[in-house]
Amino acid sequence: MTAKRTPGASSSRKVLQLLLAFSERRPEATVAELAALAGTPIATTYRYVALLKELQLLEEGRAGRYHVTSQVMPLARAAQVANDLARLARPVMEEAARELRETVLLFQHFGDAAVCAERVECDQAMRFTFQPGHSVPLGVSSSGKMLLASLPEPERSRRLAEVVARRGSSLREELKRAEQNRYAVSWGEVDEGVWSCSVPVRVPGQRATVLTVAGPAARIGDEAKRTAITVLQSHAQRIQDAYTQFTL
Repeated sequence: MTAKRTPGASSSRKVLQLLLAFSERRPEATVAELAALAGTPIATTYRYVALLKELQLLEEGRAGRYHVTSQVMPLARAAQVANDLARLARPVMEEAARELRETVLLFQHFGDAAVCAERVECDQAMRFTFQPGHSVPLGVSSSGKMLLASLPEPERSRRLAEVVARRGSSLREELKRAEQNRYAVSWGEVDEGVWSCSVPVRVPGQRATVLTVAGPAARIGDEAKRTAITVLQSHAQRIQDAYTQFTL
């Protein structure tokens, strides 16, 4: 889903871009860094930061570096509650996690990132990076690759060109295989020693979504990997069917 640009909202867009520049990969930033990210003059960026401070969305920390405040946390919770697809997917994800005995996650496409919308843990606890709200760049990990391969044209070509410029042309072949096979895999790209597999959840009218399983590569053998792909594809279809019934 590619959003149309709203005319006459340039300043508002820049303010929101500053706020959205913060993430788990960039928890704090200086005004100069924010100005470079948003493409705005330093003086203008100071005004935008002052507005966000007035609304108690940003505050200044150490050495002139700003970070978001707890004021934004209710927004995250509201996003989870309002995400019908994630809510409908959770019971299916719970079944998949029990069957595979590994962590199952749902990722959705936002801009240049794959964002975790839901997570179900298995009964074999492990230290794992992703929680709802965490993200990886498109083209990184099985989730980022499968999401990129699932985007509609012409956005896929545009995003792919940007990613290939950073990561190299070999990614084109990986994405071609992911699209043809309806799954993508990765090993240790985000968390060391973690194998993951992602399959598309095709829901018309919704942003690109993938279902992912992840666990320690040391305990997932070749047969378990093949099983994981089949199980994920089956459960992805169940999520698609559940959402279709929900919207009828």
